[in-house]
Amino acid sequence: MSGPRILVTGGAGFIGSHLCERLLDLGADVLCVDNFFTGSRANVRHLLGNPNFELMRHDVTFPLYVEVDQIYNLACPASPVHYQHDPVQTTKTSVHGAINMLGLAKRLGAKILQASTSEVYGDPAIHPQVEGYWGNVNPIGPRSCYDEGKRCAETLFFDYWRQHRLQIKVARIFNTYGPRMHPNDGRVVSNFIVQALRGQPITLFGDGEQTRSFCYVDDLVSGLIALMNTPPEVTGPINLGNPGEFTMRQLAELVLELTGSASPMEHLPLPIDDPRQRQPDIGLARQHLGWAPTTDLRAGLGKAIAYFDKVLTTNEAN
Repeated sequence: MSGPRILVTGGAGFIGSHLCERLLDLGADVLCVDNFFTGSRANVRHLLGNPNFELMRHDVTFPLYVEVDQIYNLACPASPVHYQHDPVQTTKTSVHGAINMLGLAKRLGAKILQASTSEVYGDPAIHPQVEGYWGNVNPIGPRSCYDEGKRCAETLFFDYWRQHRLQIKVARIFNTYGPRMHPNDGRVVSNFIVQALRGQPITLFGDGEQTRSFCYVDDLVSGLIALMNTPPEVTGPINLGNPGEFTMRQLAELVLELTGSASPMEHLPLPIDDPRQRQPDIGLARQHLGWAPTTDLRAGLGKAIAYFDKVLTTNEAN
């Protein structure tokens, strides 16, 4: 093998499949592990003929015995629709999954990266969010299975680093979008695009003035790989996201413009514990990774719309 052996958990998911693809392009030998709860074989079908790619069905809440040099731990449902479907299993995936992957990394002496989330900041009281902010999370709310699960995973990573000197990397991923998102993902970009393409009402929660920052998936993958390849003293956590901030209403208007849809907007009550603002400070990513996103929202949405249009057309034809 000419390149490193790399394990990607959650590798058949939205972000994981793009990461597998990029790592193969860089000459790595990639083992993609997924239990297919939210991931899909369709996301990696085009990689199956690559001799350096292997797909394994496995749930990270159970131990895994393989030989690799690096581990990207991405396994966990990331949209509220999916992670609230089975909140106990969501917490297990974050916590037991982290324990099992950290144990594997310790045995192998492998570098390991945790895909954490901006959700560790909860409904933030400071803006934009910096890595030193401890967050404002409701520990018993309906979102806490994901938020607190990821926070506990970060705790485990840093305890393994302090106690066992394990080489860890922790990325806090902000809202990411692009091709291979699930049409029923439940997150705002996929919701708006699918509703617009179907001519359905665009659902705005609350007054539509809450904000998010949207990072195109190719930019995020570049950030993850850059973080994995930093020196050992760079552990993170490091925010990875696009600092451009948009209200939900602005996003809806742009999706309607790009799709040419005449869908009306309708307002629904704001979900419990839904953050009012979310924007990353990416100063550490610029400093340590030399990284910043390069895809603007209009260009990235155009690619995502083309993908969803093809998926919906195919589904309706079948």
